[in-house]
Amino acid sequence: MPDLSTYIDLIKQGNVVAFPTETVYGLGADAWNPTAIQKIFSIKGRPSDNPLIVHVSEEEQVHEFSARIPDSAHILIEEFWPGPLSLVLPKKPEVLDAVTAGLDTVAIRMPDHDIALEFISETGPLVAPSANKSGRPSPTKAEHVKADFGVDFPVIDGKATKVGLESTVLDLTGDQPEILRPGSISRKQIEDVLGFTVHESFFAHMERPKSPGQKYSHYKPKAEVRWLEVHEKTNDPECLYLLLSSDVHDSANIIDFNNDLDRLARQIYDRFRQADLKGYSAVAIENFQDMDHPIVPALLNRVQKAIG
Repeated sequence: MPDLSTYIDLIKQGNVVAFPTETVYGLGADAWNPTAIQKIFSIKGRPSDNPLIVHVSEEEQVHEFSARIPDSAHILIEEFWPGPLSLVLPKKPEVLDAVTAGLDTVAIRMPDHDIALEFISETGPLVAPSANKSGRPSPTKAEHVKADFGVDFPVIDGKATKVGLESTVLDLTGDQPEILRPGSISRKQIEDVLGFTVHESFFAHMERPKSPGQKYSHYKPKAEVRWLEVHEKTNDPECLYLLLSSDVHDSANIIDFNNDLDRLARQIYDRFRQADLKGYSAVAIENFQDMDHPIVPALLNRVQKAIG
């Protein structure tokens, strides 16, 4: 565990600090400090109508932000927290509009990462969007944060994240639960725990999105992201190829993930960033849409957003 004292002081002084979670690195600020929250929007270049997710270190902190916690939320918290599941709940009136983009709902999660939990236990709840320039690939390593914000930017180094994709966002404020953003916790897992059907709306474009990832283009490197065409030859030296199964051994511009979609999820943002660093003009990804794996909807969502 790194020494967190300097970073805790920075948060309490109204500053912004990047910290690791199991999903991606977050850009943290005191959830009750409007000045600090505004710094997040300025630093990221984030649109003000894109809501933030509150990160907590214990379940009791949910009551500080939510006016009503349905039974389904308690069931899901018991099963999946700490973990990559964000719950959208009715907000209390005192929750800052900057956190919720003026909506009457608030998204909350408890990250499954020892450093994050220790950090939040000392600072109090933090809002924490991904610690990258808005629209860029999300950071899964401390070096990604510094690449976007400079080498002197305060970031707690927790090494590479273990999931690599942002959390599943589940809206519990409607008549039926609705997944607003897919993540590593799948629809089936949620339905198995709740015992009833869950809807999905993460490809919808909303005028006032309830969740990050719904409205804007995201996760894009400078290189063009595209699907690998059927029978396409992988011989373009200007293209980085991300393959799921191949007779071609890994080379400078060919990465074979050997049908390991979890590994692809962990590395995809890093590979996007490597493509830019190494000057590739394109990233071609072998289609995985028909593979039977719970991470498929989340990975597909991220690739489609990166394609635009």
